[in-house]
Amino acid sequence: LGSSGLHSNGYSLARHVLLDIARMPLEGHVEEFGHTLGEELLAPTRIYARDCLALTAETGVRMFAHITGGGLARNLERVLPDGVGAAVERGSWTPAPVFKMIASRGRVERAEMEKTFNMGVGMVAVLPPDEVDRAMAVLTARHVPAWVLGEVRRSKAGHKVQMKGDHPRF
Repeated sequence: LGSSGLHSNGYSLARHVLLDIARMPLEGHVEEFGHTLGEELLAPTRIYARDCLALTAETGVRMFAHITGGGLARNLERVLPDGVGAAVERGSWTPAPVFKMIASRGRVERAEMEKTFNMGVGMVAVLPPDEVDRAMAVLTARHVPAWVLGEVRRSKAGHKVQMKGDHPRF
């Protein structure tokens, strides 16, 4: 499920890059955002409770991972049981412009961006493959941006979550 922006994570880095390094004014209109920098930084965190309850009622969802501080891989790893891993395809989504701006203006490496920010993924629902179409229909009806992020599979010792590929237009 897509995030509404920074979701209260990484604001120290975001402020340092955008205000100190790039010297962008909070009241300045940013073409990529379609509004001011201040409005982007004040975008409220999307709350997923009702959407998750709807998915639980309508599908066989197995677990959810709320993507907060620590990023996608570390938050997803926390909910996966031993012997289960995930392959996440970066090519399945394009992070919001604020993430690209922080990365480019601050010369922040991808690993640091992915460790600090949600990169546009606010919640992950793990469910059986035959439930994906139903889950997408439920979320579409609720006007929640959603996509298939990757797949869950058996794993051996080591990193439970593999991040693969590159984000389009990032």
